[in-house]
Amino acid sequence: MNKIKIIAFTHKNTDVNDIGKLHIEESELKQCLEFLKKTTGVDELLYLSTCNRVEFMISNDDKLNNTFLKKFFTAFNTNWTDSEINWAINDAQLFEGDAALQHLFSVASSIDSLVVGEREIITQVRNSYEKCNELGLTGDIIRLAIKKTIETAKEVYTHTGIANNPVSVVSLAYRKLRALNVKQDARFLIIGSGITNTTMAKYLNKHKFANFTIFNRTLANAQKLAVELNGKAYPLSDLNNYKGGFDIIVTCTGSAESIITPAIYKSLVGDDKSKKVVIDLAIPNDLDAEILNNYDVNLIAINNLQEVAKENLKAREKEMQACHSIIEKNIDEFKQELKARKVVLAMSEVPNKVKEIRETANQVFAKELNGLDAESKEVLDKILAYMEKKYISVPMKMAKDILIEGTKVK
Repeated sequence: MNKIKIIAFTHKNTDVNDIGKLHIEESELKQCLEFLKKTTGVDELLYLSTCNRVEFMISNDDKLNNTFLKKFFTAFNTNWTDSEINWAINDAQLFEGDAALQHLFSVASSIDSLVVGEREIITQVRNSYEKCNELGLTGDIIRLAIKKTIETAKEVYTHTGIANNPVSVVSLAYRKLRALNVKQDARFLIIGSGITNTTMAKYLNKHKFANFTIFNRTLANAQKLAVELNGKAYPLSDLNNYKGGFDIIVTCTGSAESIITPAIYKSLVGDDKSKKVVIDLAIPNDLDAEILNNYDVNLIAINNLQEVAKENLKAREKEMQACHSIIEKNIDEFKQELKARKVVLAMSEVPNKVKEIRETANQVFAKELNGLDAESKEVLDKILAYMEKKYISVPMKMAKDILIEGTKVK
C-alpha cells in the first residue's frame, strides 16, 4: 500500500487558472510522460487531467519529499523556472498509502469534485488509465487500484443518493447562462467538439437553442456534432476568418495556450458593440484574459461556478457519511486483494520449480524407470501429475490462509 502515492492539484488547493500550467497537449502526452517516468525512476505512472484538477498517481518506494518533488517537476516540464517548480512543490497535495487510496476513491465517486454527484469523473478516471496503460506507463498496482476505484465509485452511485438529480459543470454553466435571459435565437460559436462541449451543445439544443456554428481542429468531429445540431462546421484554423457574428461563445479545448486571442476576438466581433457571453470551460482558459479589459464580455468560467457548486454540496452533505463508509469498506477489501496478488506473484515460480524437480527425478531414477513396463510407467506418471498439481495448489492456499485470512495451517 505504501508504494501508492498521489500528487494532486485541484480546485480545493489551487486556482483553476493555475491548474492549466500542468496540462499536457495530447500530441505531447506520450513523450512527456515517458520522460517523466524514466527520469524520476517511478515504477508506474498515471496522469489525470480534467477541467478542475490534474493528478499524478505513481507507484514507487521513494518518499514524496522536496527532493523527489523537485526532481519530479523538473522532469515534468524542462522549461520551468525555479520559481515555477517551487510553486508546484508548494501547491501540491500529497497522499501516500491509505490516504492515497481514499483520495482516489473519493475523486472517482465525485465527492471530491467541484460538482459533487457528477458522474463524468468516473469516465475520466477510466479513460486516463486506459491511455496511460496503452503508453506502457502503468503496471499491476495501478491496474488493481483503478479496477477497485471504478467498483467503489459504482457502488457509491448505486447505494447512496449522492448523484440524485445529477448536476454537472455543464448544467451549472447553463444555469448561469439562463439567468442572463438569453434569447432563443442567440447565435452560438462552439469551439472544440470534445466531451464537455458536445454535452453542453446537446444541452443547449435540448432547451430549444438552434443556431450553432462549430469549430474544431479535426473537421470530421466538428461535422459530426454539426449534423446532430443542424449547424455548420469549420476547421479551427478558419476561426480567424469567420464573419458570421455571434452572441455566445462556448469553448473548451485541450490547448495549453489561449485559442481566442485578442486579435481573433476582434475579428470575430467586428463592429458589433453589444455585450457578449463567453462560456469558457477549458483549463487553462481558451479566452485570453486581456479581452476582458477591452470588450464588454460576461464570462462564465470554472472559477466563477464554484459558488454555485458550494450550494450543490450543501444539498448532498447528508449522503457523504454513507459514501465515506463505502469507501472505507473498499479500502479494506483492496488491501486484501493486494495481499492476494502478492501471494500469486510470489508463488508464480512454484510450477516451474516443481517441473524442474520432476525432470531431475526422471534423470536420477532413469535406470529404475527404464525397468518399468508401460502400464507401470503410466500409473507412475498419473501419480506424479497428481502430486505436481497438489504441490502447486496446496502451498498457494496455505500462503493465502496465513497472509490474508490470518488462519493457522493445521
